[in-house]
Amino acid sequence: MASLKEVKSRISSVMSTQQITKAMKMVAAAKLRKSQERILQMRPFAKKMNSLLQNLSAAQSEGQEWYSVAREEKRILIVAISSDRGLCGSFNSSVFKATLKLIEEKYATQHQQKNVTILPIGKKSAEFFTKRNFPVIGNYANIFHDLTFENVSEAAQYLMDRFRAAEFDKIEIVFNEFKNVATQILRIEQLLPVLPLPAGNKKEEADYIYQPNQEEIISGLIPKSLKVQLFKSVLESNASENGARMTAMDKATDNAGELLKDLRLTYNRTRQAAITKEILEIVAGAEALKSA
Repeated sequence: MASLKEVKSRISSVMSTQQITKAMKMVAAAKLRKSQERILQMRPFAKKMNSLLQNLSAAQSEGQEWYSVAREEKRILIVAISSDRGLCGSFNSSVFKATLKLIEEKYATQHQQKNVTILPIGKKSAEFFTKRNFPVIGNYANIFHDLTFENVSEAAQYLMDRFRAAEFDKIEIVFNEFKNVATQILRIEQLLPVLPLPAGNKKEEADYIYQPNQEEIISGLIPKSLKVQLFKSVLESNASENGARMTAMDKATDNAGELLKDLRLTYNRTRQAAITKEILEIVAGAEALKSA
């Protein structure tokens, strides 16, 4: 049995940890409110822009169809979006597992030929794939330090330039979609080439009148829409991270409370045992004196 000093030291340590996890939960909750508002406001606009992009892919203008060209899938780029820090449950590991599974099941041949490249967004993603010797490109791992549309647009432009130059034949994004505080949905979405509208989906089809002209409108809208799609994925991941961290820290705080109960019970039992031992020693000494 541990000594009273050891148990008391453990109680103090767990109490300190509980204070930290409670503080981290409150910080995550504050960040979650802001990130949740951003993504809820962004979703309708991103959905409409994606629908517009798919419709435009059916009305290609010569020289502007680069974004929907389906080439032979020889060189694959995967954008893996994680967080900068840990302590958020399975948030990061789910992205890593999904990315590895995607490569194993869909791009095994390309991976053997070292034609699967990772563009990490988030420090954890950069660390994970760099340690496993995946080809890693881009300098956007720290994008969450200043999460703005301008910074994400720079990353999106980089992706578009690489695809348009035929350096990559397909670009996919792996990220966590925000559902609620306790739930994140793992998503894999194709950024380029743009997927056309599903066959028979008449609800989304539209016929546009272009002013001043089709080429100018499409050349401006395509990059804007792709930037919005990437920004939406990053915002989804950011909200999911804060929700996951809040949930993880809430559970950690509760677990620390349960551990404190057990430790205090152990402390009281150890203290009672020590007192009982001292009483027995006193009684035994008194009896020895009487017999002497």
